[in-house]
Order: sequence, then C-alpha cells, then structure tokens
Amino acid sequence: MTKTQAKRAALARRQRRVRGKVAGTAARPRLRVERSNAHIYAQLIDDVNAVTLVQAASNEAEVAKKIKGAASNKDAAKIVGEVVGTRATKAGISEVVFDRGGHLYHGRVKALADGARQSGLKF
Repeated sequence: MTKTQAKRAALARRQRRVRGKVAGTAARPRLRVERSNAHIYAQLIDDVNAVTLVQAASNEAEVAKKIKGAASNKDAAKIVGEVVGTRATKAGISEVVFDRGGHLYHGRVKALADGARQSGLKF
C-alpha cells in the first residue's frame, strides 16, 4: 500500500466512524462537508429518504462571484457556509447535525461551520 492509498483508507475509516454516529432526518438534516485542495462542498442530506435538500460549492458560478475577492481558502469556505445557510433558511430548515466528513474541525471545515451559523443554522 502506498502512502497515498494509506491516507485515503484512513480518511474512509474516519468518515465511516462519523457516519455511524451522525444521521440526518427531514426535520434535522445532516450538513455534510467535503473538501479538496481547490474547493469545498456542503450539502444538507435527509438520510431517511436518501435525498439532498440543499447544496453549495465553491466552484458554483453564483458562489464563485462572491469568493472572487476572498483573501484565502478559509474566507471562501466561510462564504460557502453562509450560502448553504441562506439556502437552507429559504427551504425552511433551521437545525442541522454537522458531519465534518472525517476531517478535523479546524481551518476550512470550521470556517464553513461558522459561516453556516452566522446565516442562521443551529447545530
């Protein structure tokens, strides 16, 4: 197993561990965060019906316009959090459970969560 394969396997184990503890419903969906080196993605998922209710990503045209002036990836993540929060509020969702996707609650993941909280989501 190469170093890259080992890192991906470890991330997959952490994701499974988090998913064993966190589940979303229609009333309180799961706020799932996924990040790559270049972008960050967030979606609200109803696990009971297996459907995505709301989503936002840093590579969407609408969000990319807001991010254009951002100084860092953390600022971009905060903007994505604010966008997903406002879209959730419009959809009638006020409370979520947070799924950090196996990543540490630090840096871009924390910035996205803070942005979602500022836009009105509770978790």
